[in-house]
Amino acid sequence: MKRRHIAISLIANLTFLFTSAQPVTTRFVDSVVNKALVTFNVPGIAVAIVSDNKVLLSKGYGFRSLEGREKADENTLFGIASNSKAFTAAALAILVDEGKLKWDDKLVKYIPEFKMYEPYVTREFTIRDMLTHRSGLGPGAGDLLHNPDSTDFTIKDVIYALRWLKPESSFRSRYTYDNIFYLVAAELIYRVSGERWGDFVHNHIMLPLQMYRSNASYSRVKKDTNVIEGYDEIDGKLTRIQRDDAERDAGAGGIYASADDMGKWMLAQLNNGRYGEHLEWQLFSAEAQEEMWKPQITLPVSKNDGYDSHFGAYGFGWFLNDAKGYKIVSHTGQDNGMISEVLLIPELHVGITVLTNRDGGGAMRAIVDQITDCFLDVKGFDRIARWKAKVDMQSQATEKAKSRLQEFVDTSSFSNLKSTYASKTGTYRDNWFGIVTICQKDTRLYFSSKRSLQLHGQMFPLSQDSFLVRWDNRNLKADAIVVFENKGKMFTMKRATPETSVAYDFQDLLFQKQSDDTCK
Repeated sequence: MKRRHIAISLIANLTFLFTSAQPVTTRFVDSVVNKALVTFNVPGIAVAIVSDNKVLLSKGYGFRSLEGREKADENTLFGIASNSKAFTAAALAILVDEGKLKWDDKLVKYIPEFKMYEPYVTREFTIRDMLTHRSGLGPGAGDLLHNPDSTDFTIKDVIYALRWLKPESSFRSRYTYDNIFYLVAAELIYRVSGERWGDFVHNHIMLPLQMYRSNASYSRVKKDTNVIEGYDEIDGKLTRIQRDDAERDAGAGGIYASADDMGKWMLAQLNNGRYGEHLEWQLFSAEAQEEMWKPQITLPVSKNDGYDSHFGAYGFGWFLNDAKGYKIVSHTGQDNGMISEVLLIPELHVGITVLTNRDGGGAMRAIVDQITDCFLDVKGFDRIARWKAKVDMQSQATEKAKSRLQEFVDTSSFSNLKSTYASKTGTYRDNWFGIVTICQKDTRLYFSSKRSLQLHGQMFPLSQDSFLVRWDNRNLKADAIVVFENKGKMFTMKRATPETSVAYDFQDLLFQKQSDDTCK
């Protein structure tokens, strides 16, 4: 396999034998990726393309680390984040094939302590529901249990928290993306198989497919010499981002993989779970594959991108839609300092993976779209320019919101309300997130979480009862607003600007005062 990759790099000017309407060459991919690196200021990118049971391109570009100037290659390990969800679904498919569970089994059969806010949902909640983002909870519900890193919540805490999370819509009525149930899915795999999620995925998926470079979490690969550093733009400068090495949330987004290994994963997917030199082995059945790629809940469709899409849906760990008459199976993944996409066109037997080591998806989406255009014979779109315009528009909106908030803080007439701070200091508790303290130090209030150690920072008054919280770790990019009620006896929270990810589900918290401890 390595000799093939070397050969590919030496024949950059030859056209690949793709069954595409527009020829795709190594030179073409190089030009698109190198332009994206510069346009979106991304340190490193890796790309894998498969077609007709062959890995046709597996290559790295740029740097896996800016500090050491080490280059990225086809074996560099990138965090694939939520693309891990398809591995979790595949692990469950293996257990279904073995007769150890069924997709429509009730979850309480295997996890008796599982409990949702509404008894009916608890009773009816199935494995199928667990994988399809149709629980009725709001976006990112419960993500504060594992985000940002350094929280000490366990899977037991995650399962317990579900009973306190109020739904935003009725059960199974609409799609709302949540990670928390994929954490529960990882626990289900352990209870049914006796193997921890990371061990099961490694032993039953990665090893059979010869994904020897990949592993289930950063903790398992961080000593590897060929693994990315993740980056994000902080105050106008690319900054290395700390990454979580806990395996608690690995089932939702923990895997680290190389472009070379993702090529093997895509081929197994495109062959209905078959693998081996002559496809003589079966990872999971064609029936299980059909279930994973079957629409389970519908999604809105965008029709202004040149692909003439008519439907959108979610399956088991995969997004589903159509483009130019072909079924598209895809997913993206985003975590601290890294973002990726996997896109499959089963009828053309084509797969594309793009891995990057910077937050923000413009480069990744532009590359995937530009290559996809060739296979689908879509012409006339400069995907890099289109995605750059979208990213710039989003950035401008975020900066505008941040500037308005900063102006409000700077001109606030409530800075003389320090005499009211005493009623707000003390220990507060949320039913699932636990204890936080509001303390006064000199002339400022400070917020500190007991169980999520990175959530501590200074509070700036916006009104008599509302405050902006700026976390001391500016890499979090997740400032929040605290609103006190009932004379400081309780408070709620919300995201401060569009910059704050839905993974910070502050809106699901309700803190009640436990004591008036002044935190001295």
